[in-house]
Amino acid sequence: MDDVVLMADPRVAAMGVVDSGEPLVDVRGKLRVTDLKADEDGLFALVRESVLERLLVARRRLPAGVDVLFVEGYRPPALQRLYFESYCGQLRQLHPSWSGDEVHTAASRYVSPPEIAPHCAGAAVDLTLCADDGTQLDMGTPVNASPEDSDGACYTAAPVGSEARRHRDLFSEALGAAGLVNYPTEWWHWSFGDRYWALLTGANTARYGPIER
Repeated sequence: MDDVVLMADPRVAAMGVVDSGEPLVDVRGKLRVTDLKADEDGLFALVRESVLERLLVARRRLPAGVDVLFVEGYRPPALQRLYFESYCGQLRQLHPSWSGDEVHTAASRYVSPPEIAPHCAGAAVDLTLCADDGTQLDMGTPVNASPEDSDGACYTAAPVGSEARRHRDLFSEALGAAGLVNYPTEWWHWSFGDRYWALLTGANTARYGPIER
């Protein structure tokens, strides 16, 4: 897993952004949505329009009895900053000998640096799979399990049970075929149009930059 490109990689921040101006749209009523990360303004349920279109394509690629369960999309930059700084604080306590750069890089495995975070652009989604009755399928870890809590099992390619591996592979095939890219340290995190997507797909620029809401 040492070859994973992290969000803290300078190549991600170096990607230019030419924002398309595409609006944020609400996925509720179009996808199954859990209130795990719900906020009173419903910002969590917003994504860029083309992201929703690709999620609908991915959903159609899943077999009968299996559905996408949407957890979180857009995240305001201030909230992203709070998450990032909080996790950095946890890492400093766990690893007091680490330098600031080491903490920053390690934190980016789990929370993107605010200045380049795909969630802040409405480009990223946290998702899982569920059955027709809404029951979440076994994916090996809960959504948003940290590397420390999961002993690294949150990494998409990490060894997990056979059922969880089958579900992860099914999940990845559907979302990848729809044009989204995965952040390899988080099996649940997929994006389209952001800086990370641009780097991985060879695009000249990202399509979406941060939005203040």
